[in-house]
Amino acid sequence: MGIYFLLLIVGLCWGQYNPNTLPKRTSIVHLFEWRWQDIALECERYLAPNGFGGVQISPPNENVIITDPQQPWWERYQPVSYKLCTRSGNETEFRDMVTRCNNVGVHIYVDAVINHMCGANAGAGDHATCGSYFNAKTEDFPAVPYSDWDFNDRKCKSRSGNIENYQDISQVRDCRLVSLLDLALEKDSVRSRIADYLNRLLAIGVAGFRIDAAKHMWPVDVKAILDKLKDLNTQWFPAGTKPFIYQEVIDLGGEPIKGSDYFGNGRVTEFKYGAKLGTVIRKWNGEKMAYLKNWGEGWGFVPSDRALVFVDNHDNQRGHGAGGSSILTFWDARLYKMASGFMLAHPYGFTRVMSSFRWPRYFENGRDINDWVGPPSNEDGSIKPVTINPDTTCGNDWVCEHRWRQIKNMVIFRNVVDGEPFSNWWDNGSNQVAFGRGNKGFIIFNNDDWPLNVSLQTGLPAGTYCDVISGQKEGDFCTAAKVQVAADGMANFLIGNEDEDPFIAIHVDAKL
Repeated sequence: MGIYFLLLIVGLCWGQYNPNTLPKRTSIVHLFEWRWQDIALECERYLAPNGFGGVQISPPNENVIITDPQQPWWERYQPVSYKLCTRSGNETEFRDMVTRCNNVGVHIYVDAVINHMCGANAGAGDHATCGSYFNAKTEDFPAVPYSDWDFNDRKCKSRSGNIENYQDISQVRDCRLVSLLDLALEKDSVRSRIADYLNRLLAIGVAGFRIDAAKHMWPVDVKAILDKLKDLNTQWFPAGTKPFIYQEVIDLGGEPIKGSDYFGNGRVTEFKYGAKLGTVIRKWNGEKMAYLKNWGEGWGFVPSDRALVFVDNHDNQRGHGAGGSSILTFWDARLYKMASGFMLAHPYGFTRVMSSFRWPRYFENGRDINDWVGPPSNEDGSIKPVTINPDTTCGNDWVCEHRWRQIKNMVIFRNVVDGEPFSNWWDNGSNQVAFGRGNKGFIIFNNDDWPLNVSLQTGLPAGTYCDVISGQKEGDFCTAAKVQVAADGMANFLIGNEDEDPFIAIHVDAKL
């Protein structure tokens, strides 16, 4: 009885850090700006069969429609109400997606925009995705409802009403982020309206939330909202399961607000991860992959069980947010696959894979002036469907990195080695490195300007393995390079420095 009670208490305390994915499903994917009906299809036809644990979706609540520039991606981050209708679909389509994805064991994580409403210059009228009336100038949002008493203007101490100094904690949390109307989250009435919205989503069946702009909210206010949340829907989750919480806190060091301020509420997005990994893989500033031996907390990152990690996200792949030009993206495909492979093989953090759309990049003075461009759209502004090509890649300018063989197979690798220790590290003192995950998997990289030819201890049982980077095991056949592991666990690896993918990964489920 005592042990059961202790386990129950531990479960309740740890609930918000647990992604609630099914066992051996260890990664989620951000299907950025996808339509709900396309996500439902993708859960059934691709994500579930390939071991993805869940999907982070774009904000599902009503937002302002911006016409100058023409419907940028960031209009989704300017709420007008908590009604469920956006360019991605209406409430019926949203419910259908959540049900269909949950039914195949792929869970939905909502990007929750709760720090603010739309920008102060958004005007007035019904130019919102559900047609709700609002007036940004008078701070009137009757569809919620919010009035000017529900915003932080009286608390903000900056001259413009916007955040002017990121060294001033009160400004960062009480003033407007780039003119977005900042909600007064210390008011219980505001907290309750937000909690009602999130609880509606939980009742529909979502598994958790990315808390957008968490850094711009007081941790105690975030906690007060989360304390009002109900448990997950018992149709798909065990009774008493808490929603998974991960908070967007951009902390690269040098500012008074830290990711650790938010540990009491859930995990945080570790932005240093992609910024540092990009610098290493690019070999900038004298960085070498050999230095990754103590990757994780040894690099000053938050504790692994508090981190959500990613190579890039929807902000910093466009130069917004954090990390600058070191961030690797699909535009740098060869290096990006290496970085994604490293992330998915390494045990640190809970991993999120990015799935993007292309936009017409145009640089002036080193800056992409088209970084605002929204998803592939028809002339009427509706989002184009995600079409699937015969080779399983995506059409209509959807990039679908999660469908790249190398990344998809490393998602599977991570599932296979889940719970196994970091082991058998090797490096050449430069940019050739390798490591294992117990006796279940092994990965080796050549990011040097010369070929690699080395025999290493893999820790794996003897046998013939398919490299899941150059191909994969299909039945009893290998479409890839093969790796022979001897009885003592040793194997020889050859990787050219000009190979399309200069890394090899093997695991016990890819053994012939």
